[in-house]
Amino acid sequence: MSQSNRPSDLVRRALVLTTVFGAGLALSAQTPIRPVQASTATVQAVPSLNVQAPALDAASDSLFSSSTAEDSTAATPAGTQMEASLSPLPVNFANAMQYGGGQRRYGRPRYRGGDSNQDGSNKYTFVVGGGFTQPLGNTWHYLTPGYGFQFGGGRNFNRNLALLLQFDYDHFGFTGQTLTNQTTIYNSPNVYGAGAVSSLGGSSHVWSFTVDPTFTLFSGEGLGAYVVAGVGFFHKTANFTVPTTGTYCDPYYGCFQYAANQTIDKYTSNAPGFDGGFGLTYKFSRFSNERFFVEARYVFVDNSKRAGITVNNIGSITATTTNLYPANSNRTTYLPVKLGLRF
Repeated sequence: MSQSNRPSDLVRRALVLTTVFGAGLALSAQTPIRPVQASTATVQAVPSLNVQAPALDAASDSLFSSSTAEDSTAATPAGTQMEASLSPLPVNFANAMQYGGGQRRYGRPRYRGGDSNQDGSNKYTFVVGGGFTQPLGNTWHYLTPGYGFQFGGGRNFNRNLALLLQFDYDHFGFTGQTLTNQTTIYNSPNVYGAGAVSSLGGSSHVWSFTVDPTFTLFSGEGLGAYVVAGVGFFHKTANFTVPTTGTYCDPYYGCFQYAANQTIDKYTSNAPGFDGGFGLTYKFSRFSNERFFVEARYVFVDNSKRAGITVNNIGSITATTTNLYPANSNRTTYLPVKLGLRF
């Protein structure tokens, strides 16, 4: 009768596992564990960075000397090299943070170009405008308000002072009394004869070239103000006309008549004069150079009075009398009010 061998197999396997586990414990017991030894190295504390500007005195120039920095490094012990490397640098970090750092060199400032002054204003200026003209003083007795225009240009020396060369034209009419008096004179026997002149008309004008210094009182992004004064040459003209009918012939359309004014008498007077006034400006945009302006000036023309015929001495007219309107040589005063653009 055969017996089972299962118990013997289990015993054999248990002995193998016990032998392996015991060998592992024996090997681990033979490996020595090294004790931890205290390190002899000394840990240096890292100093904080000095960002304050060093005080400057008579000896502070050495702060920026390369030889001083080398001597300081050489004298530093080897154990404190880390501390020496973090010593205050020859840079003022406070100023660097505030002004951008470093030592800056400032030369001549740069401007917008050759057309600008040192303060940024344009070197050249121009003006164009028009408006109405009011006679003043004695001129008001024989001339009526009219119109005028002006244009000119010149040099800006800076933001406030400019010098302009300017042309002005101012046109006037004659008062009704002036035309009546002149009609009486022209219809005298020694001029054109009775009834020769009717419906007398005419006009007067003054044109001038002046040099005008201009001073800007203030000039903001909107409103501005300036004063102006000038002196120059003035030419005054008086022109008397009568209505007439003319005839024009065209080879294709034939002849036709037209009404026109015919000059029957004319006078001129040249004289020096001056002007002065005040103006306001308005800037359309903060980025533009153009300014709208309105100004008023007082103009005085120093004409030289000449003898002539008036209604008061009409009886003294002779065939050789030439000056039938002496008022044209009277001193002339008027107030032109102009508006336009300055740029």
